[in-house]
Amino acid sequence: AGMAMRVSVLPSARCLFDDPVQIRVTGLQPQQAVTLRASLVDESGELFQAHALYRAGSSGELDLSRSPALGGSYLGVEPMGLLWALQSKTPYKRLAKRNVLTPFCVDLEVYEGHGDMSLLLGKCTNERWFLGEGVKRISVREGRLRATLFLPPGPGPFPGLIDLYGSGGGLIEYRASLLASRGFVTLALAYASFEDIPAIPEILELSYFEEAVNFLRKQQQVKDTGIGVLGLSKGAELAVSMATFLPGIKAAVSISGSSFNSFIPLKGDGFTIPVHPYDLGRMKISDESGLVDFSDVLHDHTDPATWACRIPVERSLAKFLFLCGLDDMNWKSDLYCRDAVQRLQQHGREVEIYSYSGAGHLLEPPYLPLCKVSVHRVLGRLIRWGGQWREHAKAQEDAWHRIQAFFWQHL
Repeated sequence: AGMAMRVSVLPSARCLFDDPVQIRVTGLQPQQAVTLRASLVDESGELFQAHALYRAGSSGELDLSRSPALGGSYLGVEPMGLLWALQSKTPYKRLAKRNVLTPFCVDLEVYEGHGDMSLLLGKCTNERWFLGEGVKRISVREGRLRATLFLPPGPGPFPGLIDLYGSGGGLIEYRASLLASRGFVTLALAYASFEDIPAIPEILELSYFEEAVNFLRKQQQVKDTGIGVLGLSKGAELAVSMATFLPGIKAAVSISGSSFNSFIPLKGDGFTIPVHPYDLGRMKISDESGLVDFSDVLHDHTDPATWACRIPVERSLAKFLFLCGLDDMNWKSDLYCRDAVQRLQQHGREVEIYSYSGAGHLLEPPYLPLCKVSVHRVLGRLIRWGGQWREHAKAQEDAWHRIQAFFWQHL
């Protein structure tokens, strides 16, 4: 029976990272107890693993979309649990893709019994790509721009998006490359801590983001109906600012963002939005681990003394989608988003908001595992991001569908 045992990933062992798959094991004994383990080694050599205990059905088959896990990294029927439950051997590592031209390879192994994983029965590899067939990756260094352009295959025209990550900076490409794989011309844009851009710029200039909009609009394959922008955390705030101050932005998605300008002044044409007042003395640092809870450092955003720092979203004609996790431990994104939504609604603007219970700050494309704590690349400290494993995974799946549907609708 050992020989006939097979692990398979359907419909194909090769897919995009945001594709759900069906993991099946055939050729087991009826009711046989087995342990499934997923392993992934990231580009820095860090090992991420998850495992779950299963029992085969009466026909000796196991289908993760129907069979419940009886223990391990998660419980119950979770078709993609082996992916979203991946955890690093070294604590506090975040799984992120640096080079989108190579896949993450997930090894799926089946072991005998619910014990020591000493007898391997079979294995296969799921190749999960961040760049779809025929998507082009083009490095952009034009004027001040530090960006990467992703073009879907074919003449288009496609909707155009600008993708912004958080205050950790760098040029983060994996979300942009997945969006391009789904039919959007996407520009991943760096604005901090990259090449000649300082880790903490003294000021951010709207004209830099306007250059990005203009660059994207003149690409042949981009529809001329206006540009979409999405951002996470500080990037969300910048996305909302772009939609407020720059012409040509039709739709903006804010993920774990806020309704005011934080930490770096934003300079526009003839005005500067100052930094929302904060006090790092209100950081809560847990003694034993040195983990930082950042959520209380900002002054009360309802205090009129802080209103000069608000982004006047109500002036924007763009459509907005706000997404946040109710277990965000980095900052009070739900509270801050509701502030923006309230101001938009008072001015008769169309806006959607989804707050996910049990989701943390880092709402990523689906099947990237929850990162509760990691080192902030600029602050150099261990920051709490929050989130509960299963709820966060479900939120990421839902948010990803909503983001795409929102952009297809408005662009």
